Parts: sequence; structure tokens; C-alpha cells
Amino acid sequence: MRPVLVDSNVLLDVFTQDPAWEEWSSSILRGLVESRSLVVNPIIFAEVSVRFDSVEELEESLPAAVFRRESLPWDAAFLAGKSYLDYRHRGGLGRAPLPDFYIGAHAAVRDYALLTRDEKRYRSYFPTVEIIAPDQGELEPS
Repeated sequence: MRPVLVDSNVLLDVFTQDPAWEEWSSSILRGLVESRSLVVNPIIFAEVSVRFDSVEELEESLPAAVFRRESLPWDAAFLAGKSYLDYRHRGGLGRAPLPDFYIGAHAAVRDYALLTRDEKRYRSYFPTVEIIAPDQGELEPS
């Protein structure tokens, strides 16, 4: 089975006990850990780190036995830049930070699935990536 890059929004749902999304995010992570390899990269690690007081606490919450750490591929950097440029040309106002494009590009160049709640952007700019996201019918948090 193809590995799954886990977006920071899913991890933060669990770590912050988000009332709207914790149950979905926890459930999907439990299911995936049984059948697929879970991956995080330095950008995801950095985005999630804001929730923790120390690197040790973060490391304990993202055990390496469960979440494989992977460096960012150089070809993903190129794809991220081009995708971000496309976003800006389509009228994007910079609300989607470049790190999100790097995450999508990482999944694309490694042929990984991507677990995220930000399905629309990733599908728009990385159409070859298998997206694991909440069903369209699920309620959005208010």
C-alpha cells in the first residue's frame, strides 16, 4: 500500500482536541496506522510544533515508530514553486501559504496519498495525488 503523508491540520485536530474534527481525525489515523505507513516531513513537523513546549514533547506525540520522518525532496521544491505560481496566476491572494504547496508536491513526487481536511486546494493543484479527506457530506466546523 502506498504511504500516507499526514497534513498538519489532521494532527492538530487530535492534539488540540478540536471539537469539530478530533473524532474524524483520530478515527482515520487509527485506521490508517493498521494498514499504511504514515509520513511527516519537516514542514508538517514545524506546523505541528506550535502546539508543544518542547521538541521532546512533540517527539513523544509523534512517535517515530508510527510516523516516519522524511526529508523534503528537491524535485518537490520545484513543483511546489510552480504550483504556487499557478495559484497566484489564478488570482490567489497569498492566503494559501507556500508550505501547503510543498506538502502537496511532496505527496505528488513520491506518489504518496495525502491525509488532509484541505481537499479542494490539493485536488486543484495536485490532481494525481490520492486525497484522503472527510466525505463531502460531512459538516464543516463553524
